Amino acid sequence: MKKNINKIILLLRKEVPSDKAVVWNEDPFRVLIATILSQRTRDENTRKATEKLFSRFSKPKQIAGADLRELRKLIKPSGFYRVKAERIKKVSKQLMNEFSGMVPEKIEDLLKLEGVGRKTANCVLVYGFNLPAIPVDTHVHRISNRIGLVKTKNPEETEKELMKAIPKKYWIEFNHLMVRFGQKKCLPRNPKCRICSVNTYCDYFEKNY
Repeated sequence: MKKNINKIILLLRKEVPSDKAVVWNEDPFRVLIATILSQRTRDENTRKATEKLFSRFSKPKQIAGADLRELRKLIKPSGFYRVKAERIKKVSKQLMNEFSGMVPEKIEDLLKLEGVGRKTANCVLVYGFNLPAIPVDTHVHRISNRIGLVKTKNPEETEKELMKAIPKKYWIEFNHLMVRFGQKKCLPRNPKCRICSVNTYCDYFEKNY
């Protein structure tokens, strides 16, 4: 099935109403830490942990010098809080020692940070700096393959192929559209295909319905 990317993006925008909670150009450090805390947990848990942490510490210097026990207590809602506490402390120290306390806006530099992979780095670029990138999480990987935008086996491959398939003008909004679409309609199990406006362009729908 031939893909009309422009049409798919327009349909996704209709499927995902404007979300006032989305902030482009949010504090890059907050985006970085929140994305680290989001690993292997729900969005609501990430929000709780991030809010608790930043109500106490909001700068790299503060987290770098914070007591690990306090960090663990603050971010406990995020799960795996012992590992994550050590990680955000190391990242904060790196920012102080290598980047003058500032979050870098080049992906090559972001990838040098402790435990930061391409998804986290791309989230910082998109949500922290409003720069074009395509963060690929489970939603983006799953839906892109379901629709047939890509035929890939892992998020790294998906990112590379999406960068070829998706016009750059859509990169900044693409992650948000796909994540919300994946939460609302293109669910991991029992996706709501019959009432989905994107099904006209979807390989999964064509194959199964």
